[in-house]
Amino acid sequence: MKAKPIDLRSDTVTLPPEAMLAAMIKAPLGDDVYGEDPTINALEQRLAQMTGKDAALFVASGTMGNLVASLSHCGRGDEIILGDRSHIARWEQGGASTLGGISLRTAPNQADGTIALNDLRASVNEDDPHRTVTRLICLENTWMGQPLSVEYMHAVSELALNRNLSLHLDGARLFNAATYYKTDISTFTSLVDSVQICFSKGLSAPAGSIVCGSHDFISRARRWRKALGGGMRQAGVLAAAALYALDNMVERLQEDHENASLLSNILSEIKGIKQTTAVKTNMVFFEPTAESGMDRQDLLGKMKDAGILAGIESNLGIRAVTHYGISKADIEEVGKRMKAVYQA
Repeated sequence: MKAKPIDLRSDTVTLPPEAMLAAMIKAPLGDDVYGEDPTINALEQRLAQMTGKDAALFVASGTMGNLVASLSHCGRGDEIILGDRSHIARWEQGGASTLGGISLRTAPNQADGTIALNDLRASVNEDDPHRTVTRLICLENTWMGQPLSVEYMHAVSELALNRNLSLHLDGARLFNAATYYKTDISTFTSLVDSVQICFSKGLSAPAGSIVCGSHDFISRARRWRKALGGGMRQAGVLAAAALYALDNMVERLQEDHENASLLSNILSEIKGIKQTTAVKTNMVFFEPTAESGMDRQDLLGKMKDAGILAGIESNLGIRAVTHYGISKADIEEVGKRMKAVYQA
């Protein structure tokens, strides 16, 4: 009999709790394209208040949120500075370039997710008709499970202000960063012009993200959302899940962080595994040592055979993500199975 799979591929595999599903069924609805869905309106108002911004816009996904933000900040021929291993640069189909004619200037992500301030400064184009116009800096928090500090974000905010640039935050997992630093998300969002936050990862909603910014910015973003096919009519069923998540799923993120730390401790006891990053939030990265005689794909395959599902990040190795639905007992079971893999 095969072992029950323990799915650590991503926090996107979370399933909504029954109470969240009940809230979705009971949600009052209207046509959001007309601005008449009361549940979406309530969610947008709440997130605008939480982030300290004028307004907010509910979108289908984090990718759509980052895209409408990029298109709203930049025009055709403008340029965005962002990390070379950021989600926007690597995992969103280059949408800003494909659909907006916006150049992506990448600078190296450091091991802690930051982009060195000197690299940011060097990436800003001078006022020269031969060069694209640098318009926007994008940061990501968390990045590969690494939470950017408030101090770092403040320094980037000052740099952007001094260079007359806008600053966007891909905050898909911003609540994880806030949990790590034991602060409110507004501590981070007060330092940026716009932010995208995802509900369908650690917060366990089935879909949906939010974009927050100024009234003018959200007005432009709403037009871009429509152009991208993101007008979802009676989408209050999804907004209800997000509202439930804000009330019930944020504080429990600490449990995910503790489970990731536990997994890290267990893996540190297994000869033949080396961890490639410090564990701070809900992601653990590791790979087999050369002495083990395995490469990443070999170990990933053996893990799958043992009922442990994980993924691979090209630079950091095998990625295991803790999330709602994964208990401390599950992590302890993963430890037993991993030890069995190495003893086989």
